Amino acid sequence: MLNLFKQEKFLLLALIVTALAYPLEPLLLGHGHNVALIAGIVLIAAIVCASVQVAQHAEILAEKVGDPYGTMILTLSAVLVEVVILAIMMSNEASPTLVRDTIYSAVMLDINGILGLAALMGGIKHGEQSYNDDSARIYSVMIMTAMGVSMVVPEFIPQGDWKLYSAFTIGAMLILYTLFLRMQVGPHSYFFSYSYPQKRKSKRPNPDAPPVNLTLSVCTLVFGVAVIGALAEVMSKTLDYGLEGSGAPPVLTAIIVAAISAAPEILTALRAALANRMQSVVNIALGASLSTVILTVPVMEAMALYTGQPFQMAMTPVQTVMIAITLIVSAINLNDGETNAIEGMTHFVLFATFIMLAFLGL
Repeated sequence: MLNLFKQEKFLLLALIVTALAYPLEPLLLGHGHNVALIAGIVLIAAIVCASVQVAQHAEILAEKVGDPYGTMILTLSAVLVEVVILAIMMSNEASPTLVRDTIYSAVMLDINGILGLAALMGGIKHGEQSYNDDSARIYSVMIMTAMGVSMVVPEFIPQGDWKLYSAFTIGAMLILYTLFLRMQVGPHSYFFSYSYPQKRKSKRPNPDAPPVNLTLSVCTLVFGVAVIGALAEVMSKTLDYGLEGSGAPPVLTAIIVAAISAAPEILTALRAALANRMQSVVNIALGASLSTVILTVPVMEAMALYTGQPFQMAMTPVQTVMIAITLIVSAINLNDGETNAIEGMTHFVLFATFIMLAFLGL
């Protein structure tokens, strides 16, 4: 039991914070904006701890089943965390643009932040890094299609027809994801894998390695998501109140939500890049972007239809330009089956531009 507590220390810490947050919520909200902001930051740290633990168990499951199922589990667990946080924050009457800004931020963070930094660091260490370019092309065209249908076209839909188009968007995203899932785990699964030279492995078992308990990993993953949801309930209130009147950019909350869900993926992708396994990086970065759009959109649109309150899903002109540049650069860089440091730097510069625009309130 003691070993279990040591292994799950991050989740245990998040659980303790949850137990303290609920009874202290009125106190945190009643002592001014600064106290609420500090509480919000502490709760964000606790959510990151829980999400790291969720990702760790998702990674255990991923290693057990192998690619492409493994990276699918990793990306779906991250999207699940994001959807839970978004749904709870939107139920607390958050900004109507929060969903749009979070999806936009997640795509910029995944493609330009994670992929850019991983390709840059991996390129500096290994030079050119190989991967299956079929996966990159499929991911790119599906991301462009999904974002175009759900976040560009809505700008031209009359307000009176939003329910009809919202229902259409849900159906389109589900059909796209069903086909993609069939390709990823079915006869075209080789699109998302790459054969690396096998390294010699010691046949001696590691006595210090903890035994893999798949049931424990599944249960911990589900429990961790529940803890994240409970923490998000209090975090959304303290953070909103703490940032009120602070002059913080409107998109900051969306960036925080996207960063929370992407935090574990960043570590996994960087480890894969430094180990010269760029296919895992491509699957994580582009797979997370696609899953964010294609799964978050129908869930949140269904929530809008249920409540009768539409979200603002159409991107701003600046966001549309940044997404267009990102996907064009991605299509060019990921077209030859190899990445290098220069290609990584181009994406990372776009990520820096995204952060700069956010601070300018654009």
